[in-house]
Amino acid sequence: MLFNSIEFLIFFPIIVILYFSFPYRFRWILLLVASYYFYMVLKVEYVFLIIISTMINYYAGIQMGKYETRSERKKFLILSLAANLGLLFGFKYFNFFNDSIKVTLDTLHIPYNIPSLKVLLLVGISFYTFKTLSYSIDIYRGKQKPEKHFGIFALYVSFFPQLIAGPIERSNRLLPQLNTNYDFDYQCTTDGLKLMLWGFFKKIVIADRLALYVNLVYAQPQNYSGIPLIIATYFFTIQIYCDFSGYSDIAIGIAQVMGYDTMLNFKQPYFSKSVAEFWRRWHISLSTWFRDYLYIPLGGNRVAKWRLYINLMIVFVVSGLWHGANWTFAIWGFLHGFYLVLSLATTKLRQKIMGYIGLSQFPTIEKWVQIFTTFHLVVFGWIFFRAESLSHAITVLQNMFIFQPPNFEGVERPQFIISIFVIIFLLLVEYFQIHKPLRKTISTYPIMARWGIYYLTIMFILAFGEFRSQDFIYAQF
Repeated sequence: MLFNSIEFLIFFPIIVILYFSFPYRFRWILLLVASYYFYMVLKVEYVFLIIISTMINYYAGIQMGKYETRSERKKFLILSLAANLGLLFGFKYFNFFNDSIKVTLDTLHIPYNIPSLKVLLLVGISFYTFKTLSYSIDIYRGKQKPEKHFGIFALYVSFFPQLIAGPIERSNRLLPQLNTNYDFDYQCTTDGLKLMLWGFFKKIVIADRLALYVNLVYAQPQNYSGIPLIIATYFFTIQIYCDFSGYSDIAIGIAQVMGYDTMLNFKQPYFSKSVAEFWRRWHISLSTWFRDYLYIPLGGNRVAKWRLYINLMIVFVVSGLWHGANWTFAIWGFLHGFYLVLSLATTKLRQKIMGYIGLSQFPTIEKWVQIFTTFHLVVFGWIFFRAESLSHAITVLQNMFIFQPPNFEGVERPQFIISIFVIIFLLLVEYFQIHKPLRKTISTYPIMARWGIYYLTIMFILAFGEFRSQDFIYAQF
């Protein structure tokens, strides 16, 4: 089930009403059944794999909890890693690597006859796999006690607000809350609903509207050149942010309505002054996951400089592949790793250049130059992320700076103007939210002004929303 579906608009209020009507001791049952139903609406078969994953990781966690030393826990950690990564590889990556090997060996005229697997494309598998991996690793490290209640653990893995596209909540944050009884809280509920409303606005009014133009151009990039390709790339930059951060806002808001406090996943990333800062603001639950469970175990920044650079490249290439089984994602990850390595290697040189041209004497101008530069490095990376294949990405790059009379065939001018307007509106809201969340600002307004804004937002969604079915981009990961 997707948040932007009619089914969800019926499902959600029913679950909330039942949740606060049920006795505390039965609420976990309601949420677990609701979470499995939420997943099964997409495809019934999905639920069987998540149950298998839950059972294996629950058993591994319980067994590790019986031992004091890491050496004694290690075999159960290996079981958890093998199960999680094995399922992820089999259902998401086997065909990608198998096809890549086949293409390489065919080029060398070496026979290769291993067939591709006919498997389900499992929605959300990367998200709940990373949740269970962090749980097992934290128990192994002694940072987390195993959850003995199987139902609560199953709910942690499948918690429906985060099931499809995160945030990737840590067990030490969510499990204690799932074991806590919450009473209805008006402020908490209304704050959650406000965040959900803003998330729906970003998804339906902005992301899905921009998707119409982006999909048109990126489906056949060979038919476009110059300005249309540049506009489509800028539009996708905003689209993917509104699509994914919109999902996160809705997910966080749903949890908050029921009393749960889940982690922030975005923090105005397009106003970052460096790529490193961008990754502290973009998909925070994933970037911190890779920091804690891959980058630091590789040695982090406590190693020689050359090794640090290799660590960064490994983390970002793996991060790219986490997003999808395609070389375009690997290149996207490689680019961000390269940006960080280049930034570290040229820190002193860039400081000298800034001092030489006198820009460091004007901190405000310097800040905006940094934001502009970082933003466009990110925009360039999004070309590979969005392209349907590597050849399409190369076509976009080749045609982007061939300036001919622009081809806007199939584009409705009023819709295009609305798209520009909502982008400007978004950027203004994002800028003001750097210092204070929108919800807190609005809460200081008089009651008539507050409710006027809420109703106006709903009316704007109904009037200018794009309601043709559009999946969330990150649901495919």
